[in-house]
Amino acid sequence: DSRPVSDYPRDRVVSTICEAARKQGSSMLDFSDSVGNLQRRVAAVAVWHPELGLPDISTNAVLERAEEWLPLNIGKASTVAELKKIDLEQALWGLLDYDQQQYVERLAPSHITVPTGSRIRLEYRQGADEPVLRVRLQECFGLVDTPRVDNGIRPVLMELLSPGYKPVQLTQDLASFWNGTYFEVRKELRRRYPKHSWHDNPLEAVAVRGVKKSF
Repeated sequence: DSRPVSDYPRDRVVSTICEAARKQGSSMLDFSDSVGNLQRRVAAVAVWHPELGLPDISTNAVLERAEEWLPLNIGKASTVAELKKIDLEQALWGLLDYDQQQYVERLAPSHITVPTGSRIRLEYRQGADEPVLRVRLQECFGLVDTPRVDNGIRPVLMELLSPGYKPVQLTQDLASFWNGTYFEVRKELRRRYPKHSWHDNPLEAVAVRGVKKSF
């Protein structure tokens, strides 16, 4: 038999939730894609700069330490539906001290601003040296060189997309792409997207927000 308990001590509820999280936290909490990207950002910087002493915020590691941080974020939640509303990205970010947060923001930024003004998310990958920037080719007109992370050491892997967000080219050398491969890619894009303009000199073209309308 079972019945609702309304006067159960809150500290006992929190303790029980933390204990359960150690075993079932991946299904109890919202480990979203954005949370995963944060985990991979921190992991990348930890590999690049072990001297920073960044904490391990991988899923297994943080669930093992649930009692250290989860009580601060539970509030009045007691059901799985309520626990999934916890801002897990912010909770895990809080496991880094202020200086560590600043290092991660500088060395492994979450977004890069392209010439149109759009902030494009960088996608960090487990075990990879560089993140991926998936961006429409037209939004990069006027961008001379490949964006870099880790204080300019590592060029990102650019996945250039068509106006329909289909991959058309992978490159870590944008300057070489503009000088050569672009003109081959442009032939196919002109055929597939005849209403768009594909510039003869993409470095002198001015990319603007809302490329579909403007080009």
